[in-house]
Amino acid sequence: MSRIGKKPIAIPAGVTVNYDNGVITVKGSKGTLTRTIDAAIGCEISANEILFTCPENATGDVQAKHGLYRALVANMVKGVHDGFTRNLIINGVGYKAAVQGNKLVLNIGYSHPVEVLAPEGIKFECPTQTEIVVSGFDKELVGQVAANIKAKRPVEPYHAYGVRYKEETVILKEGKKSGK
Repeated sequence: MSRIGKKPIAIPAGVTVNYDNGVITVKGSKGTLTRTIDAAIGCEISANEILFTCPENATGDVQAKHGLYRALVANMVKGVHDGFTRNLIINGVGYKAAVQGNKLVLNIGYSHPVEVLAPEGIKFECPTQTEIVVSGFDKELVGQVAANIKAKRPVEPYHAYGVRYKEETVILKEGKKSGK
């Protein structure tokens, strides 16, 4: 049995959870998320918590899914209630970002501005010209969009120019040394 899978998920006020034929639907103030759950994993919904169960004679694959689905549904509940954010930093001479409607325009050292269109459920913010905040209620989508933005200009190891996560630490390489 998975230690994570055994933990119940608390349902906050304003969030409704439905489980029907292997499909769990979570609705909240931020939006609605749906996920299909493996038939081997049991799901019980009471008034204020969700509990996942695993059969006694389960194999390693089913035991792994027990904890996986519990974690995914916990992220769904948190997302529709509170939402998720990822913060990115742009570092470089002349590098900057701006939001125009539902797209993010990046000037990151190319001869042209790079535009990133926000998928449905994602919101971009730029508190300063060198900061980007990606927010939404789907944790997977927020992380993927942030990773796509970061991939537009990976951080180079000598001056740390590029796009990185705010909490990421960049280890700089030493430059060339002079003769003697």
